[in-house]
Amino acid sequence: MNVEIYENVWDALADTEQEAANLKARSALLYEIRKAVQRWDIPQEEAAKRLGLTRPRTNDLLRGKLAKFSLDALVNIAASAHLEIEIRVKAAA
Repeated sequence: MNVEIYENVWDALADTEQEAANLKARSALLYEIRKAVQRWDIPQEEAAKRLGLTRPRTNDLLRGKLAKFSLDALVNIAASAHLEIEIRVKAAA
């Protein structure tokens, strides 16, 4: 039996390096957005208004349904949540 060891779960799940990079970026954004919304401590309906989303879409976001959000959509949602986004690029190991 051949055992493969991955640096993170996204590398294990993705079929390509590009897909893994996209999943990593999306999951990091989703995580930070969820933390920000949870700090607001307001009902989902109000959070949806602040984010410019429907309540069901906000529910998907807060439940961490990553597959339902593109990187572009998450960048826009993060901006609506008044989060500053920094992009850091480095050579792969």
